[in-house]
Amino acid sequence: MLLSRSSSSTYLRCSILSVLGLLSINTAMAVTPVSSDLDTVTDNNKLPQVELDKIVVTATRTPTKTSNVIAQTRVVDSEALKRYQGQSAFEVIKRQPGISHYTNGGPGTTSNFYMRGYDNKQILVLIDGIRYSSISAGGATLSLLPADQIDRIEILYGASGSSIYGADAMGGVIQVFTKGANVKRSNFSMTAGVGSNDEYLYGASAQLANESGTTLSLSASHTETDGIDATLPSTSTYKDDDSFESDNISLALTQRINEQLLVGASALYSKSNTEFDYGLNKDVYSDQENGAAQAFIDWRYMPGSSVRLQYGHSIDKVDTPAYNSRYDTEQDQISLVGQHKLPVGQGIYGLEYLNQGLDTKSPGYNLDDRDVKSAFLGYLLANNKFDAQANIRFDDYSEYGDQTTYNLGGAYHINSNLRVGANYAKGFRVPTFNDLYPGFGGDPDLKSETSDNYEAFIEYDTVLQSTRLTGYQNKVDDLIVSPAPTYQTVNINEAKIKGISLTSDWILNNYLFGGSYDYQSAKDDSDYSNRADDYNGNFLPVRPEHKGLIYLGYRLPSLDLRAEYQYVDDYYYSISNADSQLVESYGLFNISGNYQLTDNLSMTARLNNITNEKYVTAPGYNTDGTNFFTSLTYNWF
Repeated sequence: MLLSRSSSSTYLRCSILSVLGLLSINTAMAVTPVSSDLDTVTDNNKLPQVELDKIVVTATRTPTKTSNVIAQTRVVDSEALKRYQGQSAFEVIKRQPGISHYTNGGPGTTSNFYMRGYDNKQILVLIDGIRYSSISAGGATLSLLPADQIDRIEILYGASGSSIYGADAMGGVIQVFTKGANVKRSNFSMTAGVGSNDEYLYGASAQLANESGTTLSLSASHTETDGIDATLPSTSTYKDDDSFESDNISLALTQRINEQLLVGASALYSKSNTEFDYGLNKDVYSDQENGAAQAFIDWRYMPGSSVRLQYGHSIDKVDTPAYNSRYDTEQDQISLVGQHKLPVGQGIYGLEYLNQGLDTKSPGYNLDDRDVKSAFLGYLLANNKFDAQANIRFDDYSEYGDQTTYNLGGAYHINSNLRVGANYAKGFRVPTFNDLYPGFGGDPDLKSETSDNYEAFIEYDTVLQSTRLTGYQNKVDDLIVSPAPTYQTVNINEAKIKGISLTSDWILNNYLFGGSYDYQSAKDDSDYSNRADDYNGNFLPVRPEHKGLIYLGYRLPSLDLRAEYQYVDDYYYSISNADSQLVESYGLFNISGNYQLTDNLSMTARLNNITNEKYVTAPGYNTDGTNFFTSLTYNWF
């Protein structure tokens, strides 16, 4: 393995490898910790349990077991997020089944992710229930949200979220939950970490809980790294590292008034600076501010029935002096969502108002503000024999008029372990402000995208494992693309996306293993008889046909180790499918671990791209070779 680092960095990397090696040896020998007074270690009945059947809220807007949800759902919980210390939410998402991605360099640079053939402009991202995205470019900058400020992430695949959340959920929903929602006891912790490319992390968090029903969580962190050279040597005049620096804070406060009434607020804020390469200019950078805040009142007026009133505000701001550009997105959202227990099943209803605004230095935007008024109804049935979900939603856009979406799905439990089901959903997406802006090659006469989405699955769950095979087929009308070389934004008549997704997770005693495999065919299926540029039959960009991941882990009360290998097939970077736009396949081997050194002190470590694979995700842009990160956290209870 060839490493181009300083001698001190090489020594630190070797130290991390040695630690992971020793931990692996200890694991193989099943050695128990020296301290015999730790009941959690000496009592085998208290070994950590991995819950395969989790509770989610994103798929239905009410707490529901994953074993009763129709559409495919995945949860990245707080235990799994420990492996991503020092990384962003984007690093977490890109390793999940059914998701592909590209980046234009190191941390903080432009990136995009795709879920089941839909790009991030068609995937709704929520932070504690509040919409978070750029109204100008579309999509959410997950690369600027630090993983250490997140409690869990829920991923809803497919278009069923459109009839619950509206536009931008045509390809799925990703919801980020900040820390502090479930504080059980008071504690304080401090974290310090170091990694490749002179990466440093400093952070502290405090959780307070008292008998009067008040909980408070406050976390703050600082991350900085010299980064890597964003562009390949053949495409950039200057050969310099492009640094990234970020300050982050999250806050959550709840107050239990009585058994029926709960009030609270939360916020996640990130301020960052990213350097990147821009032609012959040196030390070009962007300043960014991102985040969301919300306040709510939750009234549970009877068992199984409640009403929640929520106000939220989110920002996505970027200022790039070299471009003389500034794009400031702000969204304000008010929602009233209720659930009512019925004699059979549960009813869900809601009213929402959303205002989206853009402030920019770029002249000529014919649209910089819009309002959306929405209402939706839903029905949910979940028992040990049948599961059903039906939703309908009405959205009134100030610029695009009315849109109605709906979803209908059902599943049958053949026995206590085996379930089969199917789902149909109607989705839509309105163009972003950039899509409509002629200065960026946009077209003010663009149509909204609409889609028909079909999904069927078979699922087998036991105490030891959870396995699901899902097949899907989507038809998208008026898909918005910007093909090379002109990059003029156009509606193509139709696109077809079909594929299968297999996920399997196993637990055998202390061993965890499993993986995922995705096959996907995402192609332009338009009639170009009246146009010179014909993309009919071409692959949509950044949609590899094959993608897979396998992992093996070992878990004890004081130790959690995981090794994984991820493979990404060839794909085209542009819908033109030119040879120059072909990105070749690659495979990455990573290892990560958490170790409880004492009752109060824990260590996390990871080693990415162990084989030092040379690969790119976007033509002309660089990726990192072998890299590491390790951190120590001290807790006071």
